[in-house]
Amino acid sequence: MFSRPKPGESEADLIHFQNQFLAARASPAVKIVKKADKRKGEERNTDAERPQPQDSKDVVMLDDFPDILPALTPGPPKKSKIKSACVHFDDEDPEERLENHDQHITAVFSRIIERDTSAEAVTMPVPTGDPFPRIFHRSEIKSEVKVGSGRKSIFAQKMAARRAAEKPATAPSAECTQIAAAPLDILNPEGSAEEALEANSGNRDNKADDVFISQRPCIITGEGLGSQKSEQEAQAIHEENLEKLQSMSQEEILKEQERLLAQLDPSLVAFLKSRRSGNVGQKNEIKMEQNRPEEFVESLTVPQRGVGTSLSMQESGLQESVRRDENLKMEITDDDLPVKPRKEWIHMDNVEFEKLEWMKDLPSSRQKKTKKGMQARFSLKGDLIPADADLPTHLGLHHHGEEAERAGYSLQELFHLSRSQLIQQRTLALQVLGRIVQKARAGEFASSLKGSVLRLLLDAGFLFLLRFSLDDAVDNVMAASVGALRALLVSSDDEKYLDWTFSWYQGMAAFPFVPSNEEEEEEEEEESTGTEKSQNKKQKDENKPDADVARYDVVKGLLKTRIQHRLRYILEVVRPVPTVVLDILHILTHIARHSSEACIQLLDCPRLIETIVREFLPTRWDPHVAEPGCLLTSLHGVACAAAMKFIRVLASGGRNATARLLNKFEMKSRLIRFTAEDPQDLLLPREEAIRLNTEAFRLWAVAAGYGQACDLYRDLYPVLVRILQSLPELLSTSHEKNPMFELSVQRAAAVVTLLVHVTQTAGCTVELHTRLSSCEDSEQIPPPPVMWNQVSGLQPFLETSMKKFLQVISWTETWQILQPLTTTYMIYLGVYYSACSQQPSVNPVDCLEELERLTSEVLQPLLSQPAMHSMWDLLRPCSALCNPLSCSPAPESVFSIVSLSCTGGKPPLSLVGSKSPFPFLTALLFLIDSITHIHKGLISKYSSVLSFEGLKDYLHQSWQTAPPSVTLASAWMLRHEYHLQYFALALARKMAGTCPDYSRHASLYHCVAMALLSRLLPGSEHLAYEILLDLAFSPEFLPEGKTGGPEAADFSDILHLGTSAKLSQPGSAAASSSKPTRGALLRESYQNLPAIRSCYLSHFVHLQPALVRSQASYQGRNYLIQSMLLPEVRGPILPSDWPFFPLISLYNKVSNAETRGAVLNSLPLDLVNTVTWNLQWVLLLETWRSKTLQSIPTAAKLARLMCIFLTGGDLFLEAPIHCYTAALLSVYCQPKALDSLNLDAPLPGLASFHDLYISLLEQFEGVSFGDPLFGVFVLLPLQKRFSVHLRLSVFGEHTSILRALGVPLQQFPVPLERYTSPPEDNLNLLRHYFRTLVTGALRNTWCPVLYVVAVAHVNSFIFSQDSTTQEADAARKSMLRKTWLLVDETLKKHLLYYRLLNAESPLGFDLYEQLPPIRLKYLQMVTQKDNKENAPVLVS
Repeated sequence: MFSRPKPGESEADLIHFQNQFLAARASPAVKIVKKADKRKGEERNTDAERPQPQDSKDVVMLDDFPDILPALTPGPPKKSKIKSACVHFDDEDPEERLENHDQHITAVFSRIIERDTSAEAVTMPVPTGDPFPRIFHRSEIKSEVKVGSGRKSIFAQKMAARRAAEKPATAPSAECTQIAAAPLDILNPEGSAEEALEANSGNRDNKADDVFISQRPCIITGEGLGSQKSEQEAQAIHEENLEKLQSMSQEEILKEQERLLAQLDPSLVAFLKSRRSGNVGQKNEIKMEQNRPEEFVESLTVPQRGVGTSLSMQESGLQESVRRDENLKMEITDDDLPVKPRKEWIHMDNVEFEKLEWMKDLPSSRQKKTKKGMQARFSLKGDLIPADADLPTHLGLHHHGEEAERAGYSLQELFHLSRSQLIQQRTLALQVLGRIVQKARAGEFASSLKGSVLRLLLDAGFLFLLRFSLDDAVDNVMAASVGALRALLVSSDDEKYLDWTFSWYQGMAAFPFVPSNEEEEEEEEEESTGTEKSQNKKQKDENKPDADVARYDVVKGLLKTRIQHRLRYILEVVRPVPTVVLDILHILTHIARHSSEACIQLLDCPRLIETIVREFLPTRWDPHVAEPGCLLTSLHGVACAAAMKFIRVLASGGRNATARLLNKFEMKSRLIRFTAEDPQDLLLPREEAIRLNTEAFRLWAVAAGYGQACDLYRDLYPVLVRILQSLPELLSTSHEKNPMFELSVQRAAAVVTLLVHVTQTAGCTVELHTRLSSCEDSEQIPPPPVMWNQVSGLQPFLETSMKKFLQVISWTETWQILQPLTTTYMIYLGVYYSACSQQPSVNPVDCLEELERLTSEVLQPLLSQPAMHSMWDLLRPCSALCNPLSCSPAPESVFSIVSLSCTGGKPPLSLVGSKSPFPFLTALLFLIDSITHIHKGLISKYSSVLSFEGLKDYLHQSWQTAPPSVTLASAWMLRHEYHLQYFALALARKMAGTCPDYSRHASLYHCVAMALLSRLLPGSEHLAYEILLDLAFSPEFLPEGKTGGPEAADFSDILHLGTSAKLSQPGSAAASSSKPTRGALLRESYQNLPAIRSCYLSHFVHLQPALVRSQASYQGRNYLIQSMLLPEVRGPILPSDWPFFPLISLYNKVSNAETRGAVLNSLPLDLVNTVTWNLQWVLLLETWRSKTLQSIPTAAKLARLMCIFLTGGDLFLEAPIHCYTAALLSVYCQPKALDSLNLDAPLPGLASFHDLYISLLEQFEGVSFGDPLFGVFVLLPLQKRFSVHLRLSVFGEHTSILRALGVPLQQFPVPLERYTSPPEDNLNLLRHYFRTLVTGALRNTWCPVLYVVAVAHVNSFIFSQDSTTQEADAARKSMLRKTWLLVDETLKKHLLYYRLLNAESPLGFDLYEQLPPIRLKYLQMVTQKDNKENAPVLVS
């Protein structure tokens, strides 16, 4: 006997026991007896007794399993159930027998036959009042009748007993059997209706075989009634039908049959016949009969009458579904299938066409003739496929369910495909989406699609789909997601033009790619400013979900998902193909352009910068890379220009980032490696070598812009000299139009740009040495390691090259290519001479002589060339200010992804186009500004610059055109255009003191300066300061003050005395003195221009930190520059209403003090002077430069003047303030100004005008002293065309001010027609008018203006006979009766006899001597005074 397994024995021990047992051939201790399957009946049933499966059953074949079973584990052959035991041979191996008996899974799943349920009746459970189904005990089954033998489960026994109990009640008799067979014969298409009727009539005589004996209905079961007696109801209906049929003759039956066939749908008839037959095979007959509707009429017989009468309960919902199903079956026939099914094929004797519908040919694609747009579909290349395009199916564009006939895939289908489990499908979907995004950003779908593709994709979660795909372990999916992410973020045109403008004046500095989030700005308005504000914003972003952050800023959202760590992993570990590496470098470059914070996060990412420097900026690599036709399979270990550009952009984020790159990441050695060697000697393809060398010089230039890496200048001085000596050779190859030549010019421009910043740094050496020696300065900045005498020797090389290049200025095509290099020459010379004049070691006389020689030999001949005239003429066509649409955002621009793309792109005749004169002319004006700043005697030599008609025409057009909206794309271009305008104005300022005829265009330059002040963008604070200091308040640019301007203003007031009458000033300090004229006020203001300038400069002190940073950049003090990224673009530096800034600042100061609980009863003298100077400056501008203030709405101007009355109690009573405020009010009350006044529109800087007006009313009640000037400001918003709430606030809540609003009619500057026309229709306000008049709160002696207004409106209302509402009609009649009964005869006469307004009348209006007959008749009708004797009483 064998021992049993014990605990602790392994599987090997069990196998050993099994082998011993099999070798001994012992009999097992347990015998397995196979019992009969209770689901298949007794074991004695043989295969012959089993019913064969019907043909209609579904057979599932598993194609994935092999036809031949595996050799090791073959499936056992089928055995007969008759055999009681298996036969074994003595020599048979027991182990082999076990293997043979082990059934393989293919033997189990080889043939799956579904049970046919087509004939099963589906019944809904009967609702009961019990919360759960009723349970039953097994003892209840004993009394039930057991059906069948064998062992059954309790549930099976219960159901069998229930069926057995129902069987006696439903068992059909012999007659039922015959009626069940009758419909089969009747519905047989081969028989006729007459034969069927004869058969039925013959059977009527035989009572035993009577067809119409009661039976169960075959069509209607009563299940839909939802009650327990549904079957009885259906049976009763059926018996009623049969009785009706027995009482009808054959002719009547045929007639009813025809009537029913005319009413019923053929498909419904076919369905009823199929239900009656109950035969699955009859589906083909139904289909054939549908194709022959005339045979339906012939074959339809008597039983259909009963069906028709019993159809009413289900016809409503059943008919539609049946028709839909039958029409679906009719859509496809044998002819539509590409492969014709044959009967000899297995399981094809019954063709199920609905399952073969996918095999038929697609219908022809046709565009729907509707106005509704169709769904956009794209090809695999990302192209938009037209709706009517007929493309072949072999292109693979028809594998979708919706709109199967149309080629291409929708965005929804591509999104669905991107989540597939198949790698190829995910990869394909991401690639196609990336191509669609790339083409959408290029604007290819703007004219074809409604809406934005990018916005739709981002709203659908496309960004996070790509982010999740980056984490995929499959390289292809990862590569596709990287490509799509680059298409979404990076614009090749943006990088191209940023590189193009790198060597322009101040072109190295750029705005960060931070979206302007208006919603976040509104939330942060109440927060603190400065560092606390930025810290609070950072904490908010950290607490927000990634999706919320990405909705406003995609780059910030990606950084929140730590995308830099994933990209580092892909570069370091995955080591993808070169295309993916370049895409990743471009993505990182775009992220680095976002902000200084993004640069810090990239620098702090572990091993990211090390990996890029080690792998893509190595000092040595395989020389076979440079061989022609060499195909790189991996970019790792090979120097790459894209990697150098990424490092350069990263260095632009700040001086600390640059220091880390140079020292920690060993970029100094890389700079030496890639700049010391000529591009043609680098073991790289020629184009890639030039790009790498160019980016290396640009990186060095950025570092030199911070005053860093200047020690390399001494080491690489021979290299720089060699390059400068070779620059004139570019002229000999300028006729060759190839990309290599353009790249060589960009490389030369990068070298000169480097020298510009090295020269600036060397010019600060003496200043830093002086600071270092003095102990006063707490912050000690070490001087740079480069001296002035080390850089001064390069100037002759550059000046000589510039002279040669200027000789080809008339060659248009050559000049367009060489212009960037010539531009950098001009900038270099301007920087050189500015720094040279400040060096103690340089002889000033020698410097001045060099400037004179440069002017006479180079610049003056240049200005006289005809090509210069054409360049000045191109300013206006290429200007972004003169062509605002050129800066409009691109159609596919998304606010969360910053781009420089504009509508129409960057054509050659644009500001950054190839034919743009802006970079060269800006550099030329910068050089002239530097020369004239040093040598004042040369100013007159450049007078011809301002005489160019092209420049004057451009300046005139630029300040009159409204600027484009401030976006990053427009700000980037406008910043360069503003540089040209500033240097032109600076030259005009110098000309004003030397040229006698400067006054001819002084007003033009002053208008340009005023417009430029309100347009300058962040980062240009130095330019704004210089304009305020020298241009805006300069008397030379306001020649009207010396040429009769004040006298002209007085003469104008005399001619228009009726519209600009002077207001009386009761209670003011100047009440006893004579009232000054507007000319006298202008003359005094003109004399106070220096004080006005000091006032405004002191109020812009809050811009001091930004001014210091801007001055460091524009003055070339590199050691103070912290970052090449400019401040974020939120709008211009100064608001458009900056002339009112001192008033606004004072009002805010007082309001904040009152909010804290302090009360300012009196104001110091300097504040009175501040308000006076502010009003003087505004008066000068409104009189002599009114067009410069057109951008400020008149309502906003009045709101700013209201701040005078809301500040400091009785500040408005000060004599100068009162005079200048009255003078400005007369200007704003001119007809044109009043027509443009709109108090209902939103005003800049004002949340609600209604709230401001309420504050004004409260202030008037407290401190007005009845001042007429204050009263006019209160009365101005009460004009009829403005909001009725303003008038209700006076007559409803602040009626007390009516006693103090004593503005005389003769001094009121606004025509009263603006208050009385059209008639008032607000019933509530009319009641207030009437109440104040009747109660005496409003009197002619107290408030003459509003008295006239109230009388006019009440009179118009009470005598109005227009159709109106019942309430208004009752109110006007009531007012008329009360007016008639007034005791105050004067008021009564005014209200009844008011006629028209009259400004000459003391009352302000005329009265009727006698009421018109119409009014008199209406008055008598209302007051019910028909007696004519009362008429004389009404006579005045």
